[in-house]
Amino acid sequence: MIGVPMANPRDTVIADLHRQMDAFFGAGNKAKQIAAGVSGEVGGPIKCARANKLRTERDKLAPDLKQLAESGTSINKAAAALGIDHKRARLIARENGFKFTDSP
Repeated sequence: MIGVPMANPRDTVIADLHRQMDAFFGAGNKAKQIAAGVSGEVGGPIKCARANKLRTERDKLAPDLKQLAESGTSINKAAAALGIDHKRARLIARENGFKFTDSP
């Protein structure tokens, strides 16, 4: 309305937050303490079609790479055998929980 002062947007947001907190705790719910570094997210903050596509491509290479790792092949030779970069091979190994003999 014309001539009526607008409420401060910050105060409006804070009042709404307090109302939601009162409703949450009033319903008997409790706040949970989450340890540092722990979250429900897996993989990283970016979730998009391209990232999913790249992950599926890496998942296709994982069985062959794991077989080479178990046979004692170095990470550089295994990456060359599959035609990928050694950094990508290291990422695949880390995502799938196996290690090469020469990797730390």
